[in-house]
Amino acid sequence: MSKILLLEDDYLLSQTLMTLLEEAGFDVVHAQDGEEALSFSYESSFDLYLFDINVPFISGIDLLKLLRDNHDKTPAFFISAYKDIQTITKAFDSACDDYIKKPFDFDELIVRIKAHIHKQNPLMTYGDTQYDLLTKRIFCGDKEIDLGYVEKAIFDLLMRNLCQTIAKEDFFDVMEKPSDVALRVHLTKLKQRFSLNLTNVKGIGYRLEKI
Repeated sequence: MSKILLLEDDYLLSQTLMTLLEEAGFDVVHAQDGEEALSFSYESSFDLYLFDINVPFISGIDLLKLLRDNHDKTPAFFISAYKDIQTITKAFDSACDDYIKKPFDFDELIVRIKAHIHKQNPLMTYGDTQYDLLTKRIFCGDKEIDLGYVEKAIFDLLMRNLCQTIAKEDFFDVMEKPSDVALRVHLTKLKQRFSLNLTNVKGIGYRLEKI
């Protein structure tokens, strides 16, 4: 599971972000000020930093500069109400990977984060199974697992959307002869083969839960 350090001093926004990120399958550590975030960065490793800029004690930009000076190459996104080019320039000069202006679309933020983390760390682990998100190769231990086109496409949908409900229509889009019965057959086979923790969201679709 990918781990994110969230630096945000706005209570309501931070709670909303934590909920959304956790629902999207991320492990989130929340810091309310720059000093606390700095301490967390030394105590643990993260897959991505998500920093507000205007926070107490150490600003998000100064914090990232400090981390970069200490050879921390963790991908970093800024989320900020600042829209002026001077601040944006300073943010990228501190070696951030993306800058998202408030207010922002939460779904877009999740998409951006997932895309960047997958690019940096394409290997996903689920139980005894490892899945390479770039090559779409599946491994159980040292053995590579072969699947048919449809089952591999369904498996890919589940892995890329861990802890998110996937509509039946999205599954149907990758099936040659889509139907509720055929989908259940494919999911049952995958569930048994990879010990998937699947939830049937009645009337909507299916969700792969964490294990």
